[in-house]
Amino acid sequence: MLKLRLKRAGRKGSPSYRLVIMESTSRRDGRPVEEVGYYNPITKQYKFDIERIKKRLNEGVQPTETVISLLKKADIIKSK
Repeated sequence: MLKLRLKRAGRKGSPSYRLVIMESTSRRDGRPVEEVGYYNPITKQYKFDIERIKKRLNEGVQPTETVISLLKKADIIKSK
């Protein structure tokens, strides 16, 4: 099953994350199927490829809870 989740990048003490699509059984920092954006929690900057994310969500990719909250803040998915 494919998941839309965060992959950690950056050095120790200053994390940044890439928003990736990868197998649910692979490790956190493993090879992704596709990278669709990034998020920096320190500066609160993010950039998402909205078209690719919506396409993948329609194909059945399951986002994690953290990713869902990020996508709601970016108005990519609607709050229920």
